[in-house]
Amino acid sequence: MTNLPFRNVWRPLGRVQGGSAIGSQQVPWAVSHASYPTVLPLSGQRIRVFFSVRDADNHSSVAAIDIGLDGDHVEPLGSPPGPLLSPGARGAFDADGVTMGCVVPWDGRLYGFYLGWTVLRTVPFTNFIGLAIGGAAVGDPEGGGSFERASPVPVVGRSRENPLTIGYPWVIRDGDGWRMWFGSHLSWGAEGLQMVHVVKEARSADLMTWTPSDRVVVGLAGSADPREFAVSRPCVLREPDGTLSMWYARRRPGYALGFARSTDGETWERHDDGLRFVGTPEPWEDTERTYPCVFDHAGRRYMLYNGNGYGREGFGLAILEE
Repeated sequence: MTNLPFRNVWRPLGRVQGGSAIGSQQVPWAVSHASYPTVLPLSGQRIRVFFSVRDADNHSSVAAIDIGLDGDHVEPLGSPPGPLLSPGARGAFDADGVTMGCVVPWDGRLYGFYLGWTVLRTVPFTNFIGLAIGGAAVGDPEGGGSFERASPVPVVGRSRENPLTIGYPWVIRDGDGWRMWFGSHLSWGAEGLQMVHVVKEARSADLMTWTPSDRVVVGLAGSADPREFAVSRPCVLREPDGTLSMWYARRRPGYALGFARSTDGETWERHDDGLRFVGTPEPWEDTERTYPCVFDHAGRRYMLYNGNGYGREGFGLAILEE
């Protein structure tokens, strides 16, 4: 695996969505942020990008924007509608916010796997993985309408394998079933955001019932980068040769991007140093790039990503250099 050539050099195409408002006017549910961009390819040259916005109390909801994408040309198509998914009921696992992590089109529906957030007192937060259904389930085959929760409880929650907090789901088809990579806390530190956060996996036959493994598939860098304390938001693509590529966010303590490759999805080799951007960063991304979402479209490969403040300054798009 180490000797396989792989292009991982990206050229920024600019910011697509700022983080201060929806369209030209602020609305109460979207005062700040455009975090965690998540792609859904549509017909022709269009894609849809779901992202997380916050109200004045930092409660997050899901919005989306359609984009025309043709080579280097990027054109937002209208103002983002929403909220497509709002925080859950008081006391629910997603009462303080929802953040879309992965949208899977299957059998005429859209399966939206999301983080449900709860703010706590002894630690900053806890989050679990929920499932919401869109597309044909709500009368829109391309998923422009709202999502409806499939269940009031998480589809991946606390367990012996993952006893603390779970999130950042990414799902792909795997043979006759499905495979999910997600983030999991191994421990909280003594205060604040001190933590050990790694990537694990789960499997499902039907997208609804998931069996998580206790195996850590991407751990911390350790002595290679002692400052790193979290690896999160895995984004996985299967390459033409059958291998798997994963892009992810690293926290050390600021955010950065990382990359790993695998032949089986269980054992991954990290190649963080091979991922780089060309050119000079714009002011909105000059200190951080994070939360990658990599996808193939019309014969080219693209990356959506957040800049400074993990969504405070919005998200942009980059194209893989040929």
